Amino acid sequence: MTRPVLLLEAAGPESGHLARTAAASGHPVHAVTTNQALVSYSPALHNLLAGTLTTDLANPQQALADTVAYARRINAAAVLTTNEYLTPLAAHTCALLDLPGNDPAGAHAARDKAAMATAFTAAGVTVPRTHTLPTLAALRARILRPGMRLPAVVKPADAAGSEGVTVLARLQDADGAWRRAHEAPGVYAAAGRTVLLQQYIPGREYSVESLTQHGRTIHLAITTKTVTRGAHRVELAHTLPTQLPPAVEQAIHREVDRAVRAVGIRNGASHTEVIVTPTGRPYVIETAARIGAGHIGDLLHHALGINPWTALLDIALGRPVRRTPARRYHATVRFLTSPTAGRLTAVTGLPLPGPEIPLVRLRARPGDRVGPAHTNAGRLGSFIVVTPDARTTQARAAQLLDDIHIDVDPQPA
Repeated sequence: MTRPVLLLEAAGPESGHLARTAAASGHPVHAVTTNQALVSYSPALHNLLAGTLTTDLANPQQALADTVAYARRINAAAVLTTNEYLTPLAAHTCALLDLPGNDPAGAHAARDKAAMATAFTAAGVTVPRTHTLPTLAALRARILRPGMRLPAVVKPADAAGSEGVTVLARLQDADGAWRRAHEAPGVYAAAGRTVLLQQYIPGREYSVESLTQHGRTIHLAITTKTVTRGAHRVELAHTLPTQLPPAVEQAIHREVDRAVRAVGIRNGASHTEVIVTPTGRPYVIETAARIGAGHIGDLLHHALGINPWTALLDIALGRPVRRTPARRYHATVRFLTSPTAGRLTAVTGLPLPGPEIPLVRLRARPGDRVGPAHTNAGRLGSFIVVTPDARTTQARAAQLLDDIHIDVDPQPA
């Protein structure tokens, strides 16, 4: 009988892809989750899972002990996750079970951005200047120091998805930026987060999607990110593969290679956010020890013919991975956002799924309270466009976006 696969949290689109891939390969799929998350699992997900362990994921020591014991009981062949918050748990569990995983000594730095900045600097990665701020007074004092320029980025050290991030342009907005970062809601822990002040790097935003096996990293694609302006940045589109001048692409890959090694990624996916300045210099903002969210895995699959879920499973099982593109298409995802605060009344003009539009997803429903997105979690839905040509893909996506109408009954926030 094929041995089970243990997935640390099965909720979410990326986890769902991975669970279905493992099940289709004949592996019984088990999940580690919390009591609160388990009740939100869909009937289809419940039916897919062979078993679940509920534990306190906000208690790292308890979660590790429970997860290792459960993995041994089911004789798990692999332990993996697509959940950024659980990547340290995955690394420590794999180490104790002698399964392919990431370096447990570096796992904290792949999750905590303060530790990450320290690791990056020690490894010679080109990064923005980053300061840890214990208090609001420390933030104000740092901003007033000679040589400190605004705008700057204020963010929590251990959040994700743009949660709690502010591009601070004026000193008088420092109090709000501090509170937003310090009180950012936690997934597995209470608020009261470490706050960072980071140098603002002007330029174009990209991410690099990579796979590492036995310490050897292959970069699958560079993704162009379209992001809102203003104090709160939300990703509105991802497009890949991106063609850049060879010298710039090589410089990006060199920096990402250093970053991946610096945070101990040895077996698995990584998603590295990069800003390239107008002069072509890349700065690494952060690296996550997981596949990119926001349907980036779907884009890789549809544009390049690379099945990232199969690749992740193969790496976790210690099997050779095929990482060369099987096709050369272009894919983009567009995200829908609300034009105003209020009650959603209707979303019309959504395209029908088909070969060119393999995914149409609406997260919000009529009657839901919506508002302008301040984090990636505030987006209402998305669709993907795939064609053989980059220009055609962008034009088609823009046309479809123009056809969609989001009607909101305005109400006070």
